[in-house]
Amino acid sequence: MEDLDSIVRTVIGKFAQRAAVGKAKYGVTLDRTDLSVLDWINHAQEEHMDAILYLEKLRQTLAGAATGPPVCSTATAITDKTSSTPNSSSGQ
Repeated sequence: MEDLDSIVRTVIGKFAQRAAVGKAKYGVTLDRTDLSVLDWINHAQEEHMDAILYLEKLRQTLAGAATGPPVCSTATAITDKTSSTPNSSSGQ
């Protein structure tokens, strides 16, 4: 491993630490065979969604807007849709 740069060595070390934590926490490794391909896809999607949330938090923190409103109209539309129901008291 000495021919690898310090960044690659650091990441490899973090992967090994993460694997050990996962084994201790969940009692299984990625060699498990009890999950389907769709289960693995769902796990990966959930992990990536979390990563996007962390990145957005950092972006807003760096921009000084950590508590500001959503900057995406799609996010606002989704929030608006989920906060009202067809049988709400708005007369619809």
